[in-house]
Amino acid sequence: MQHEAHAAHAHHPGEAAATSTWAMAVQATLHCLTGCAIGEVLGMVIGTALGWSSVPTLILAIVLAFFFGYALTLRGVLKAGLGLRAAIKVALAADTLSIAVMELVDNGVIVLWPGAMDAELADPLFWWVLAIALAVAFVLTTPVNKWMIGRGKGHAVVHQHHH
Repeated sequence: MQHEAHAAHAHHPGEAAATSTWAMAVQATLHCLTGCAIGEVLGMVIGTALGWSSVPTLILAIVLAFFFGYALTLRGVLKAGLGLRAAIKVALAADTLSIAVMELVDNGVIVLWPGAMDAELADPLFWWVLAIALAVAFVLTTPVNKWMIGRGKGHAVVHQHHH
């Protein structure tokens, strides 16, 4: 039994255990979702409150999602003792594909949902579609993170610096 538990733990970059990758993928995606949601909501709220059209609002939301996604990873790896230059490299390697997929999906849902881009902040449609879009993005990004972690990429890179 001890040997099985030991075998299920990844020890080296690129070495990921099949028994732990879904759990790691969910954890990585929740991490990504946190940063993306902060940036996405903030960008949508700012753009909508300022009366911006769809494109500038989406651009702001995407830029802020990447910013907050990277910032959360940077915070963790800097706290683990990595220097700034190395921490930036880790954050870029760990999060870029995950954030890109999440942003493509959640913004795609928002753009394709009838009336969502025209909804005001006081309109429940604005908040419901944003929540649904982020939930769909989580579901579709989790397998991407599982695939990356299984190859020693994505949050597997961050995980190396937390142990």
